[in-house]
Amino acid sequence: MSRRYKLIVAYDGAPFSGWQSQPDNNAIQDHLERAIHKIGGERARVQGAGRTDAGVHALAQCAHVDLAKDLTPARWLRAMNAILPPMIRVMRCTNVAPSFHARFSAKGKIYRYRIWNGEALPPHELGRAWHIAQKLDVDLMKESARAFEGEHDFAAFAANRGKLEKDTRRKMETMTLRRRGELIEIEFHGAGFLYKMARMLTGAMVDCGLKKMAIVDLRERLRGTKPRARTTAPACGLFLVRVRY
Repeated sequence: MSRRYKLIVAYDGAPFSGWQSQPDNNAIQDHLERAIHKIGGERARVQGAGRTDAGVHALAQCAHVDLAKDLTPARWLRAMNAILPPMIRVMRCTNVAPSFHARFSAKGKIYRYRIWNGEALPPHELGRAWHIAQKLDVDLMKESARAFEGEHDFAAFAANRGKLEKDTRRKMETMTLRRRGELIEIEFHGAGFLYKMARMLTGAMVDCGLKKMAIVDLRERLRGTKPRARTTAPACGLFLVRVRY
């Protein structure tokens, strides 16, 4: 009889092909499933709360898996971390009810985007922040963030795969922007996100901060009266912070 385990997984997304299993077998899902097979000898599907793109990081991605081998969660955690690449770590492992589903039980997600707005990018920020040397108008960026809050049709802020969704309306519960020295952090709290939506919202906010786009243009895109936004922030600055249940 199998048991269902809930995994909280952290990873540096730079060397991997995103979360979802890929033909190159280098996705986070691929590495987790290989580790489980080596430990228990069984082929098990690890179900994630959502797909992060190649290069996107996670502090606390959530997943579940059904396993027949009768090991305690603590032993599964130690065994998986002994096999996984050092850029992937299972931070917590617990038993959950069979009714729990990492994706369908989720109530929302929190993403964080990091921008380094200074002349030079510190080496330790390489691959973890979008470097923008030009001065950004943070007040305009905050105003653009407020425009995104609430329920809107975000089709203009989704890449092609996301626009194929039957319903492109999403609720952005809160968006906050903080600046500490040269570091700008944008936090997105939402019930759901379209494909590349967080990165395209960030790109639009940066365009506003560089005065390449007016707030009125942003609002018109939300109303569907202007074409899709063009700027997509690079994957390196995006972190999945937490999945809410």
